[in-house]
Amino acid sequence: MKHEILYAPAYSVLKINLEPGESIEAEAGALMMVEGDIEVKTKSRGFLRALTTGESLFVNIYRARESASVWLAPPIPGDIRYIRLDGAKGVIVNDKCYLASHGNVKHKVVWRGLRGVFGGGGLMWLHFTGVGGVWVNAYGSIIEREIKPGEKLVVDNTHLVAMDDTLDYNIKKFGGLKTFFFGGEGFVFSVRGAGRLLLQSRNPAIWYTRRS
Repeated sequence: MKHEILYAPAYSVLKINLEPGESIEAEAGALMMVEGDIEVKTKSRGFLRALTTGESLFVNIYRARESASVWLAPPIPGDIRYIRLDGAKGVIVNDKCYLASHGNVKHKVVWRGLRGVFGGGGLMWLHFTGVGGVWVNAYGSIIEREIKPGEKLVVDNTHLVAMDDTLDYNIKKFGGLKTFFFGGEGFVFSVRGAGRLLLQSRNPAIWYTRRS
């Protein structure tokens, strides 16, 4: 399966080329265009899961009857990145950054606790495992940071796009009481271990607030 990320990084669009029988799963509402003969099926994620993760209630599965292309566009302006899964390790994805996936990939929700809500990142993240790949999107550019063993990084969790599941994290209050209430940060998450971290250069909460 081949793909192209076009018009990056500001207004990226994902073009996926499918051979007969190949398929992808994509967020509802992400479709921009189809070239060729494509069969589409819609399935429900379940109301409770959609409510707690912030994902769409439904996802679409696109299967090619012949050589075809599916074009997908994220809801916010920014970059797109492909994360390959080889079965050895998985990836944790901000639910609002998930765009599409393919292959023998399974995913489940990861409970972040009430601190995750107060931190602006929602109750849940998504944990993908298996063999295949996941496409994620960001608000702004995607910054990749490799964390080495023994290193610790403190991140505003609204900027998280994805991270390897080899990393350990915990959500905590940032600074003292004055910083917590008036510094505009609140809760952050502390990451340590060894693995890759993907961050978005803009805070999507600001985008959605301005659009509402």
